[in-house]
Amino acid sequence: MNRLSLRTLPALILVAFSGAASAAAFQLWEQNASGLGTAYAGSAAVADNASTIFYNPAGMSALSGYQVSVGVTGVGPSYEFRNDGSSGTTMGSGNGGNAGGWHAVPNLYLSGRLTDRLSLGMGISAPFGLATEYDRGWVGQAQSIKSEVRTINYNPSLAYRVSDKVSLGFGVNYQKIDAELTSAGGALKGDDSTWGWNAGALFTLSPAMRVGLSYRSSMKYTLEGTLNGATPVRADVELPDTAILSVWQQVSDRWEAMGDLSYTRWNSLKSLAVVSRASGNVIPGAGETFNYDNSWRIAWGAAYRMNEQAKLKFGIAYDRTPVRDADRSARVPDNSRLWLSLGGQWNAGNYGKVDVGYSYLYVRDPDINMTKNNTTLRGSYDASAHIVGVQYSVGF
Repeated sequence: MNRLSLRTLPALILVAFSGAASAAAFQLWEQNASGLGTAYAGSAAVADNASTIFYNPAGMSALSGYQVSVGVTGVGPSYEFRNDGSSGTTMGSGNGGNAGGWHAVPNLYLSGRLTDRLSLGMGISAPFGLATEYDRGWVGQAQSIKSEVRTINYNPSLAYRVSDKVSLGFGVNYQKIDAELTSAGGALKGDDSTWGWNAGALFTLSPAMRVGLSYRSSMKYTLEGTLNGATPVRADVELPDTAILSVWQQVSDRWEAMGDLSYTRWNSLKSLAVVSRASGNVIPGAGETFNYDNSWRIAWGAAYRMNEQAKLKFGIAYDRTPVRDADRSARVPDNSRLWLSLGGQWNAGNYGKVDVGYSYLYVRDPDINMTKNNTTLRGSYDASAHIVGVQYSVGF
């Protein structure tokens, strides 16, 4: 059995889409539940609880006193393969069952206004996450059986209110990753940690309108470990950065409208070259080819205040995949998707606010025609996902 065990992050690179991921490739947008009902439209401009730390740290300037926000979203994708002429010497039988399943994405945010201009905060979240598992012995067993990645991100942040119109924010990210990949021919496990940063600006154009800009840096890793349990290897990988432009507007006493445009530079992930640490030469057949394109996401949402306590939310978003049709694999059965979202908020005053949300993701059925490990996997997937979330926020 081939065995590649790296101390860092290889599985995150090799299993680019699976059950826990909801946005394009393996990115997770579900960093709060308050935005789920609007399909995360206005994510960098809403700034109505401490979870703004993730989407735009400058939003802390719009919060008063001390704020706590804690929540969890459940991501439940479905990926069922339909075989259409797969072949090879190492293939199994059967379609592998449903490779998806439910997984939790928790989050916790704390913020506090220290002075009239300065606010500090801390966010704990999971920016990337995926998990997929096919039945053992399925037709694509040589290419994928189990894939799992868990991340946790610590994000201390600050915001500075330059004026009544402009606030700036900055954060440092320390991210830890634990990953596992298996197939009929081998097993891959790894974990690592790295540093990144995020920054943002919030422009209050009027009491009824805000515009947010934010950026999260790429995450650079040098993977080190062994190939086949003996050969020391390394691989340099850069995960993508993301920029967001958001708008929030109070249309009337009861209606809010919001929009969102984000851009993720997935083209940093073209291939994974595994290099011998002894010779410095690339080891043929040990790496992966991705050829990812850059991707974008656009969202529109609205909220309707039913009374002083209750608010209804809804939204729609289109999320373009970075995966090329020619390079789609069993580990990346990803395609563009449409978000349809509903949510609500109950405001109990001094006792805090509770947000709930639900999204249905309509995924364009991905086709696959991938040759790897002496097997050609040919067919398509029935793909979709459900996301539910709940969040509690309170200020002091």
